Amino acid sequence: MQMRTPKSASFILLLLALFASGCAAFRQPQPQIPGIPGWSLTFDDEFTQAGVPDPSKWTPELGYVRNEEAQYYTARPENLRVENGVLVIEARKEPYQRFSYTSASITTFDHQQFLYGRVEVRAKLPGGLGTWPAIWLLGSDINQVGWPACGEIDIMESVGHEPRRIYGTVHTPAYNHTLKTSKGGTIDVEAPSEQFHVYALEWSKDRIDFFVDDQRYFTFQNEGRGNAVWPFDKPQYLILNLAIGGSWGGERGIDDASFPHRYLIDYVRVYRPVGMSQR
Repeated sequence: MQMRTPKSASFILLLLALFASGCAAFRQPQPQIPGIPGWSLTFDDEFTQAGVPDPSKWTPELGYVRNEEAQYYTARPENLRVENGVLVIEARKEPYQRFSYTSASITTFDHQQFLYGRVEVRAKLPGGLGTWPAIWLLGSDINQVGWPACGEIDIMESVGHEPRRIYGTVHTPAYNHTLKTSKGGTIDVEAPSEQFHVYALEWSKDRIDFFVDDQRYFTFQNEGRGNAVWPFDKPQYLILNLAIGGSWGGERGIDDASFPHRYLIDYVRVYRPVGMSQR
């Protein structure tokens, strides 16, 4: 027997359907993250929620941290925020805590570490003399063994006095900038301060490959000579930061007239090879 719905009930059902469709129209659309054959997504941030970066994924660094840099890192919205679907790290020329510049740096140290896989970040870099944006990994045991024994992988570094050049570098006890033995590669990129590009690496037990927009430009091989050359068989954590000046970024000075500078990150995605156990 076919059941008939009373007219009053039909009207209520219609109202509920209209309400549900209206709510759906106001929901934040979830981004469709493309799959990569042979890889499974294990960590991502698409920066769809305006405000502070997701505190379950990121911890801001605060104060003066490293490399003779000129900025003071803060977690203020003036320096660090999510808006219009991107993470904004903004460097400003302003007096703050006895420093002349402010900026921001965030890390996954307290939340997520990575061992092998593919890391990719889509970003638009700041321009201007004195800027030094970076995407990089540091060994999670840094507090126990120090640098460079912990190992460092610079997925992307750029300095304002070389506006098109992108650097990918590794630092180990045997190969690092203090010894002038760093291992790395460079690639020139079209308008990195005007266009978004994808900066990535693929890290395995045997090698680390560096990419911009899927073009590989440097490979660092595991030479099989122990931790001094390959400290990359231990977890590392991710850092996104915009430094001002410092031992490299400030080599040719800082252009105060060009501030503020914005480093925009569209997404961060980390994949691991299919079948690799979670670490």
